[in-house]
Amino acid sequence: MKKILLVCLILITACQSADPESVAESTPTATIQPPPETATATGTFTPAPTFTPTPIPMYFTEEFNMDLNAWDSFVTGGDTTPTVNIANDMLRLDIPSPHTWYYAVNNSHEYKNVSVSAKFTATPSGSVGLICRYSKSGWYEFNLASDGTYSILLGQLLAGGIAQYTPIATDSTNYLQAGNLNYEIGLTCQENTLLMYINGTLLRNKDVSNYALPEGRIGINAASFQEVPMNATFDWVKVSEPSQ
Repeated sequence: MKKILLVCLILITACQSADPESVAESTPTATIQPPPETATATGTFTPAPTFTPTPIPMYFTEEFNMDLNAWDSFVTGGDTTPTVNIANDMLRLDIPSPHTWYYAVNNSHEYKNVSVSAKFTATPSGSVGLICRYSKSGWYEFNLASDGTYSILLGQLLAGGIAQYTPIATDSTNYLQAGNLNYEIGLTCQENTLLMYINGTLLRNKDVSNYALPEGRIGINAASFQEVPMNATFDWVKVSEPSQ
């Protein structure tokens, strides 16, 4: 019994005599969090709106308040290309060189029977006109000139942008004044007949069955004579169904 007590006392004394600073402090263990997963942005792609051009109807009025995307143009004769602008809801043509013909053809539709009219003002040094049944085969053309005459022509494009004109009719009329180019002009292609109008009044009708152009597009034109510059302004162009 005494031996057991002695052993216990020895153990107790040893425990109390130990240097507290020699006891190693427990080192805290850092808990390392795994890096967050890379965020993937999931966006919803919205495509840009697609604008479908509004189709131009068969019969319409062009008031030149937007652009000329529906028109193709070409020039015959002359040494300088005319300048074309849209301003104040009007189409303005400036032709700087003599003997130059400018054409603008509407590419929206082709017609067999159609009426086309336009209101224009131009300097008294050239001619202004309308065309119908324009195609690779040719076109019909009705012009009012600053010398007080009018002409009806068959136009045909040759190689190299050269045009050949066949006169169908040329004359003067009391409806035209020399030195004045401020009119409303009209042209109707009806079967084998052309009907020409000045300020809404029928000037003449002409049989063109010898030329037999089947169908085509409509257009406008302006030409310079010797005196330049020649300037023409179109207020509007109207395309309509011929009256029966």
